[in-house]
Amino acid sequence: MKRNFRPWKAMIPAACATLACVAVNAEAATTVTIATLNNPDMIELKKISADNFEKQNPDIKLNWVILEENVLRQRATTDITTNSGQFDVMMIGTYEAPQWGKRGWLAPMTGLSPDYDLDDVVKTARDGLSYNGTLYALPFYVESSMTFYRKDLFAAKGLKMPDAPTYDQIKDFADKLTDKANGQYGICLRGKAGWGENMAYTTTLVNAFGGRWFDENWHAQLTSPEWKKAINFYVDLLKKDGPPGASSNGFNENLTLMSGGKCAMWIDATVAAGMLYNKKDSKIADTVGFAAAPTEVTAKGSHWLWSWALAIPKSSKSPDAAKKFIQWATSKDYIALVAKDEGWASVPPGTRESTYKNPEYQAAAPFASFVLNAIQTANPNDPSAQKVPYTGVQFVGIPEFQSFGTVVGQSISGAVAGQMSVDQALAAGNAAADRAVKQAGYQK
Repeated sequence: MKRNFRPWKAMIPAACATLACVAVNAEAATTVTIATLNNPDMIELKKISADNFEKQNPDIKLNWVILEENVLRQRATTDITTNSGQFDVMMIGTYEAPQWGKRGWLAPMTGLSPDYDLDDVVKTARDGLSYNGTLYALPFYVESSMTFYRKDLFAAKGLKMPDAPTYDQIKDFADKLTDKANGQYGICLRGKAGWGENMAYTTTLVNAFGGRWFDENWHAQLTSPEWKKAINFYVDLLKKDGPPGASSNGFNENLTLMSGGKCAMWIDATVAAGMLYNKKDSKIADTVGFAAAPTEVTAKGSHWLWSWALAIPKSSKSPDAAKKFIQWATSKDYIALVAKDEGWASVPPGTRESTYKNPEYQAAAPFASFVLNAIQTANPNDPSAQKVPYTGVQFVGIPEFQSFGTVVGQSISGAVAGQMSVDQALAAGNAAADRAVKQAGYQK
């Protein structure tokens, strides 16, 4: 019904200011409903969109649905699998894009405007969002994982962070830097349950300890010595040196703790670098340092690869307007708008070669080349010291992972909270993972 007004909307005089004209223009606008994440980069996108995209495109109205990460994934998955058409744009990642594209649930990102310059988009990002050579989402930002630390606290204790620390070194630092009486915690790590929350981090931890989700015959490995050693290390570290309530902390909660000066170290997404270096929002902007994500017996799979990207479900009621918005939100022009509003250190990272070649970005973001290298060296096709039948560094690239990964995350979060032992958590998780791949026919 909305589109029927378009042909004669153009006939309305520009000077028309009557209530009738206002009503007609409001009805003629195409609404694009966007399901997105509740982190600082997406809040900035909403803000800049109102001042720029919507003013430049008065025939398009953006309707934002901003959700916590676990809820976003649940809502997006429900919408796409039921073909309900609730959303025109979804923020999804490198886990969903190839799988949903393969099933025909997403509109291919073809026919982009020439000035979009797709070749400028980092190849790793394009490959991760493609299936069989077809791109199904445009990357808003791309990340790996890294270690952040307080240089001032390290200096006060006479400690030096290596460029590539081991987990044993991280534990030693955390023990020396914890001062709970003064609200200072040696380390902050994800503890909130979720396949993309605590399991994103703990899977890289397990990889670093030499573990894997499944052996080559798709038998779950969560009760292996590697998993037990890694998760016991993680639980003990958080209990001794982490903040209270760690089992409820995800990316956003730890970002708040770290930027507020409460954590001596934090191992998490590289995208946080720009947020921690932003003097408007971070108390530690002048003292934050960075190093590689820790290793232990291997560096394989020790740092993840992820992209938060914008995609159009096939059920979208406004696909043309949705594509126009997505191209704008992932463009060079949008990056320049963020730089103007928040500073170059805070622009969406990992997506465009031109960003990393920009002298202003290089000057404002001392972490730039480090982050790009972490992104380019994370290998989802070889994520473990042992051979595996799946792809994905911090996830298993099969549809069933979303379900059993969440179950495992809940069990491990329960171990952090003291509700069960690590052995109990891993036994429950192993059973869930084994059951899922058996039912799906992976085990022969």
